[in-house]
Amino acid sequence: MYIIKNALKCIGRSKGRNILIGVIVFVIALSACIGLSIRQAAESARAETLKNLKITATISFDRSSMMSEMGAQKSEGGKFDRDKFSEKMQEFSGLTLDEYKKYAKAETVKDFYYTMTTSVDGSDNFSSVTIESEESDSNSSIPKMPDGIGNKGMGGFGKGGIGGGMQGEFTLTGFSGESAMTSFLDGTASVTDGTVFEEGTENYDCIIPSELAEFNNLAVGDSVKITNPNNDDEIYTLKVVAIYTDSASNESGTGFMGMTANDPANQIYMSYNALSKIISASEKNAITSNDEDTGRESSTKLNGQLNATYLFSDITGYEQFVEDVAAMGLSENYKVSSDDVEAFEDSLVPLNTLSKLAGYFLIVIILIGAIILIVLNIFNVRERKYEIGVLTAMGMKKGKVALQFVSEIFVVTLIAVILGAGIGAVGSVPVTNALLENQVASQNDRSDRIEQGFGRGERPDAQGIEIQAPFENNEGSSNPFDKLMGKNNENSYVTEISSAMNFTVLLQMLLIGVLLTLVAGAVSMLFIMRYEPLKILANRD
Repeated sequence: MYIIKNALKCIGRSKGRNILIGVIVFVIALSACIGLSIRQAAESARAETLKNLKITATISFDRSSMMSEMGAQKSEGGKFDRDKFSEKMQEFSGLTLDEYKKYAKAETVKDFYYTMTTSVDGSDNFSSVTIESEESDSNSSIPKMPDGIGNKGMGGFGKGGIGGGMQGEFTLTGFSGESAMTSFLDGTASVTDGTVFEEGTENYDCIIPSELAEFNNLAVGDSVKITNPNNDDEIYTLKVVAIYTDSASNESGTGFMGMTANDPANQIYMSYNALSKIISASEKNAITSNDEDTGRESSTKLNGQLNATYLFSDITGYEQFVEDVAAMGLSENYKVSSDDVEAFEDSLVPLNTLSKLAGYFLIVIILIGAIILIVLNIFNVRERKYEIGVLTAMGMKKGKVALQFVSEIFVVTLIAVILGAGIGAVGSVPVTNALLENQVASQNDRSDRIEQGFGRGERPDAQGIEIQAPFENNEGSSNPFDKLMGKNNENSYVTEISSAMNFTVLLQMLLIGVLLTLVAGAVSMLFIMRYEPLKILANRD
């Protein structure tokens, strides 16, 4: 008790020095509070977003892995074996529905749905929504290509398609159930007339976009005829049971190189079982032929692309699923990926970068602060050398004298830390948001510079006049390559946090205060333990 009372008296006698120490500790505490708050905000944002994140995943063929494996097994001539690679690719043409269902039995899978997609043509009375004039060639929806590149039917650029059979005017999609119709579940699309086809039906019932219905003067109950792009004699009659609107249709266009099938206005939906029935019928009626030049076999059958989606309750379930499917026999040539997780990680890039910078800043400010406090305490002990000699000569043990000095430092440090933490708690959110805004702007600027480097987006010329990139039209639409590949130029970064200070930060602040006290106090104790009281009193200046 005596030590504490004496420490308080000494603090009052040396106000100037202690105020200086307090100011230094206050600045350290304030800076540390903001740095810790930024890091805590990043962790909280990640945890909160993951808590509410709907995580879906798909299994796809990992071609890059296959090429790496083939590259490591080059032939004796040192060249990549294309024929062997082609054979391998045919072996891994894709998982079957039964295989997808097998992996859906993993314990972490909350839901599972799948779709099948194919490309079809219309008929004389049923055409795709297009901006082409009536005078244009009705059998071609792409510009005239140079000789040897396109317009060759299967294996070329047929009707806007690239490779592997001709691309039709429409994209026909079959859904396993309502859970697979995600655009309707999230409100992007909605039925305006009629009722969606029954789940699992094999009837050729379909729903079409309102733009397509208006373009062809169709109503619910009408029938439309679709054909196989590879065989005009292969005709299927679909019944329109509903008409829907899709907000994505506002981004209408014929698509890159006339791919009208990619236009949202030309998307036809039906049951998976019904589409599977069409694919099976097309396979039975298919005509096969061999190319005289390459010997490659081609077929007129409709090819359905199967896509399966797995839904998880949290990120842990998704990560466990990756391990489970490997244990269940999934080939290394396939990979599990999640666009949701990738988009989530991308959204946190600015915040994570800011958190990393805050961590470095925190380390630097603590190191500099500790050095300054050590220097000040060295001078403090040297100035009070005579006081130390008197106290030890009176019989007080050196350990208690050192404890008094440590108590003085602790009291000053504690007060400064409390003030710094209090002000830091109030200012942490606005400061963090301001720094985050700058970080997001910096990230966007970097993305813009990359786009400009590739000739996309607006860029200034030598006179400072804005020049529009060749792929950008007056409506501000983005590069058609990006639209074709499903890319979006809008970056969905986390731009604001609502809270940053919590009990964890307060506890960390307290630990920093104790650490600074122990470091500065250790130096004081070291000097005090070395002093001899009689020599101090005898050599007093």
